Amino acid sequence: MSLIKVAGTKLVNEQGNEVVLRGAGLGGWMNMENFISGYPGCEHQIRDALKEAIGEEKSEFFFDQFLEYFFTDADAQFFKSLGLNCIRLPFNYRHFEDDMNPRILKESGFKHLDRVINICAAHGIHTILDMHTAPGGQNTDWHADHGTHIANFWNYKDFQDRSVWLWEQLAAHYKGNKWIAGYNPLNEPTDAKHTRVVAFYDRVHKAIRAIDPDHVIFFDGNTFASDFSHFGDAHKAWENTAYSIHDYASYGFPAAGELYSGTEEQRRRLRRSYEKKREWMDERQLCVWNGEWGPVYARKQYEGAATESINESRIKVLKDQLDIYNKDRLSWSIWTYKDIGFQGMVYVSTETPYMMLFKDLLARKHRLAVDAWGADDAHVREIYQPLLDHVLREIPPEYQNIYPHPVWKLHERVSRISRNILISEFLIKEWAEHFKGKTLEEIDEIAASFKFEACLKREGLNNILTENAKLVQ
Repeated sequence: MSLIKVAGTKLVNEQGNEVVLRGAGLGGWMNMENFISGYPGCEHQIRDALKEAIGEEKSEFFFDQFLEYFFTDADAQFFKSLGLNCIRLPFNYRHFEDDMNPRILKESGFKHLDRVINICAAHGIHTILDMHTAPGGQNTDWHADHGTHIANFWNYKDFQDRSVWLWEQLAAHYKGNKWIAGYNPLNEPTDAKHTRVVAFYDRVHKAIRAIDPDHVIFFDGNTFASDFSHFGDAHKAWENTAYSIHDYASYGFPAAGELYSGTEEQRRRLRRSYEKKREWMDERQLCVWNGEWGPVYARKQYEGAATESINESRIKVLKDQLDIYNKDRLSWSIWTYKDIGFQGMVYVSTETPYMMLFKDLLARKHRLAVDAWGADDAHVREIYQPLLDHVLREIPPEYQNIYPHPVWKLHERVSRISRNILISEFLIKEWAEHFKGKTLEEIDEIAASFKFEACLKREGLNNILTENAKLVQ
């Protein structure tokens, strides 16, 4: 086994041979996400609600079993069979530290992280450790698990101090593990001033390097891993470092407004969006990693007869993106490996206890568009349009665009705050109370719905990923 490192624009092994990492993110696992796991709101909210509904013992049992079943040896065996060689492991800082007991390491946090790293290693799969949720919330979205639209990580030094401290603990624990391809210290930062993110990267780079001089560090760009324009020459102090873009294509989502057919103009826009994100790195001949990308898919229970044509279009987006990446021999991690049917390479069957239990709530969540990711607001657009019209009418145009514009346009800011934060909060207790009266055996069966054996495979997607992985061996 050989340690991976950065050499110019490439990742290489200890012999200097190029290594191209092709894989997926294990989204929704140690950082649960609403559209992946089927709950409303944020992870800390459903954990609190479930504890209140059924007590601490049963609540902790469910979440621990969920983590156990979500990724097992069977998942790693299947993943490796596709020819893929790397899994990005997003984790929530709350597994390692409590807000009311800061800087006291919870050793229990290593239980499942170590388990999956070791399972992957046994199957020849590299892993990248990704702090997907930092204290205070490093970005403005639900997956930062703070429950608001304010990224307070950037406003309070103590949140940053705690994150540096945690990476010191992680670096000490994983130093020397050659199956770990590297560390991704902060997922999708949104620093409105664009300078604090660079200062934090300086700090965390030095802190990690003081303990672990060897593992690659992968730094996301600002504004959801899309913007490096304010990084200047900061990279000169960051040895053995690669830079992560997240290359989601608007054509792969309901809000695109048109089915993608691969016209010359559509393909030009795909490539331009990708090239713009990596422009800073290319000007300086730096190593690029695409840490997240991929379309979402229609589901027959919601989109009905249109499902097949929608998904054919989304797969075309995927193929055309891969054509771009292959020309650059780009390392990538598609989002995501497993979910309840919206984006995953494998997904939980609708016939499982979990999906049957939440069938009606999931349908209502979809109709109300309370999950931000890939939401189709067709059923509720008329409800929110008057609020949007009110803002447009009363707020002068020069004040309408607030960071993280242009990623969040005005209508997305209104929807984030009103639908995805406010309305989702009213569904959290209802989600938790589905577990009331369940025995430990029944709770175990619900959690076991996420086992590989209970999942279906998105064969078309997986075949395409396999064929593309062969092109860069």
